[in-house]
Amino acid sequence: MSSAAAGGDAPAPPPPGGVLWSLTGDIRSLLMLPAALTLQVAHPAVGAGVDEHSVFRTDPWGRGERSLRSLQLWVYGGEAAAEEGRRLRKLHRTVQGTDTRGRRYHALAPENYAWVHATGFPVYQHAARYLVRPLTGAQERALYREWLQVGRILGIHDRDMPRTIEEFWPYYRTMLAEEIEATAVVRELVAPDASVPPPDRGPAAVRLLLRAAWPLLLPPLARFRAFVTVGLMPPDAREAIGLRWSPAQERRLRRLCAVVRLVVPVLPERLRYLPLARSARAAWRAERNGVRSGLTGNPGAVGVTGRR
Repeated sequence: MSSAAAGGDAPAPPPPGGVLWSLTGDIRSLLMLPAALTLQVAHPAVGAGVDEHSVFRTDPWGRGERSLRSLQLWVYGGEAAAEEGRRLRKLHRTVQGTDTRGRRYHALAPENYAWVHATGFPVYQHAARYLVRPLTGAQERALYREWLQVGRILGIHDRDMPRTIEEFWPYYRTMLAEEIEATAVVRELVAPDASVPPPDRGPAAVRLLLRAAWPLLLPPLARFRAFVTVGLMPPDAREAIGLRWSPAQERRLRRLCAVVRLVVPVLPERLRYLPLARSARAAWRAERNGVRSGLTGNPGAVGVTGRR
């Protein structure tokens, strides 16, 4: 944890206008998240924890909604970011057991907790090449600095994460070589014939319609999820887990992503950005305009606290 956090001050979210500020709230991030989640649970301890303690099988839509909201709060939540970090640590205090290699694990053990967080960086860095554009060297460094900042929000000590991007890649390669495997949860997440219940959110009429149409909708949706999960995972991670990926699949992925890169940037902001990100971006613009016109004296109050 940062020295500021240790001294009692809550760690701050990544800065408005930064790399994470641009990537995390963009709807294209929805295509990136399955790969990050799958890489997380490829760790034997993390996979065992999710297998034994998560509701991802019985309530996948609620679990996904809560995870997405949590991620958005880390970046756009202002003061609520630190509170969300505390909530997550409290939630995981009782998550423990024995992993697939017979080792005792605890969700908050530094080596496990840090890996869950660390996976976001290589997935964002890789998937951005396909869905947005390749990051420059400066942007990659900024992304890593901001990801460390998010780690402080989650309660991860600086000493438990590689301090620099140069230190990160050897750590990452060691994890791929020595820890990562195709856990039971990984196999479920990449299965093209996965059994997932229909969404249980929204108006009753919509839920009834989805339930009736679900036998027809699920197979193509499951295949698409598996396709983007494996395709947007960094190739070295894909290889370490043992996931197959063909040249034909790579060509299909590139065609899909080319369309996404053309369409998403021209969408209106209300469609391009997720709600929490959209609110934070609007508040930040209003604040900047106020500062420039001399209408406000509080340039540090960025965020959407109290507006959720």
